[in-house]
Amino acid sequence: MELVIAGRTVKRYYITNRHRCPIDLLDCIERNARLGVDWIQIREKDLGCRDLLALTRKALERVARHGTSVLVNERLDVALAAGAHGIHLPSDAPAPSRLRSITPARFLIAVSTHSAEELLRAEREGADFATFGPVFPTVSKPGHAAIPGLAGLREACRATSLPVVALGGVTASRERDCAAAGAVAVAGIGMFQTP
Repeated sequence: MELVIAGRTVKRYYITNRHRCPIDLLDCIERNARLGVDWIQIREKDLGCRDLLALTRKALERVARHGTSVLVNERLDVALAAGAHGIHLPSDAPAPSRLRSITPARFLIAVSTHSAEELLRAEREGADFATFGPVFPTVSKPGHAAIPGLAGLREACRATSLPVVALGGVTASRERDCAAAGAVAVAGIGMFQTP
């Protein structure tokens, strides 16, 4: 599953959605870890705290031998309680630098961004990496106001030294183009949950 372009390995970031997953979500998480996915974001927004914590702990058990990092969407309390590798924050969340005093060493903090300005803010505020998008039209965010495409992704990647992860409508056939535009990784739901 490794993708290498111009001597650079492009990372993969699987975002979960159990409602769209055709198999058991934990089996899908383990399968993706086994195939070499670098990061898995547990993004089950409708789960209560206890259920999200239980799912995150089980996901961590499933990926442990594969070297995949697990991040929890928005819930720092759950990420810390589960012993997850990091958190994924919305663009309007508190600055990552403000959270560092309560997170363990090497705890990853990713931020969602939708413009070059948000990317620059995430960089200034101490994010480890940022997703950028939606780069292409996507099922999970229909009717999104701004679809920057590859040109917008390229411009955003050039504007920052922060690692940028291309998100939104990314498919296996678009991975190379996203990497060529400067993305260090590609992220998505559907491309990782297809049987």
